Amino acid sequence: MTYQTKGPHGLTPSTGVLYQPAGTPPTGGWPVVVWAHGTVGDSDFDAPSRTGEHPATSAYVDGWLKRGYAVAAPDYIGMGSPGIAPYLNCRVVARTVIDSVRAAHNLSNALADRWVVVGLSQGGQAAMCTANLVDNYAPELDYRGAVAQGVPSNIETLAPLGGPWFPPAGIFAGLTNFMTFAIAGLRDSRRDLDVNAYLTPLGRRLVDAAPRMSYAEFAKLSAGHSVAEMLSRSLADPVVINALRDYLGIPTTGYTKPIMLVQGAKDLVVPIPLTLKLVADLNLAGTHPDFRVVDADHIGSVYAAEAAAATFVKRALK
Repeated sequence: MTYQTKGPHGLTPSTGVLYQPAGTPPTGGWPVVVWAHGTVGDSDFDAPSRTGEHPATSAYVDGWLKRGYAVAAPDYIGMGSPGIAPYLNCRVVARTVIDSVRAAHNLSNALADRWVVVGLSQGGQAAMCTANLVDNYAPELDYRGAVAQGVPSNIETLAPLGGPWFPPAGIFAGLTNFMTFAIAGLRDSRRDLDVNAYLTPLGRRLVDAAPRMSYAEFAKLSAGHSVAEMLSRSLADPVVINALRDYLGIPTTGYTKPIMLVQGAKDLVVPIPLTLKLVADLNLAGTHPDFRVVDADHIGSVYAAEAAAATFVKRALK
C-alpha cells in the first residue's frame, strides 16, 4: 500500500504492506496489529514492502496472523518512498504508523476498527511515540494499546558525551550504523542546523551513503569505524542537544491506553540501563507501563515475550 503521511517537510508518500489472515473474517472484521519493524536499514533497498519481512522476525509477524489479527506493516517514510528516512524521529514515525491504519482501512473492508501497535527496537520507539501522539493526531481511530520492545531511549542524554573521544565501536552492537542513520535523519529534518560542522570527512561520507545503500552494503562501508571517528567536535552544544531531544525524545506523559514495555536482559543493542531509566522516568511522571524483563537478547525478546504480548493485546482489544 502507498499512502500520504506528514513528514519533516510536509505531506509525503509512505509505503507498507497489509497482511490478512486466511479464511472468513469474524463479525466486525479482523482486529488490527500494526507491526513497527526494527532497524533493517536506511534506504529504499531495505523497505520490507520490497524485501519481505526480515527473516529474524517474520515468524513473529506470522504469529499474529495465526492468532486472527490483520497486520499493517509500514516501511517508514524514506524507505520505499522519496526522501531521507527520519530514523528515530519520534513524531514523524508515529504519524507514519497511524496513517498506515487509515490506509489499511481504505484498502480492506474486512478490518475491525480496533487496533494496537507492536514494535521492536526502532519500532519499539515508534510504538511509544504512536501511543503518545495518536489521541491528538487521529482521535477518530479506535486505538487500544501498545507493545514496545527493545526501545532505544535516552540517546539524547548520552549526546553530550559525543565527540572524538566517544567509546569504541564494540561497546554497543551496531552503534556506528544506528548513529549514522539518526544523524542522517536529523540533518535532513533540521536543515537549519549545520550538522556537517560536527562531522569528520569520514562521518560525512557515512551519513551521505546511508540512505543510498542497502544495509548489507553500508555495513561493509562502516565496518571497523567508531562513532568517535565520525565526530570532529563535541555535541555538547545546547542547540544540538535541544534538537536531538526534540527529534529523539520519548514523552513521559500523555498516554491514555495501556503500554507493555519489554526489555531483554541480554540485549547489547539497547542496553538495559537505558530502558530502566525510561521506565523510572515514565513512572515518576505518572505513566505506569506493564514492564517485563525477559531472559533474551535484542531480537529474542519478542519471542520470549510473545505469549505475554498476545495476552496483553487480547485484553486491550476487548
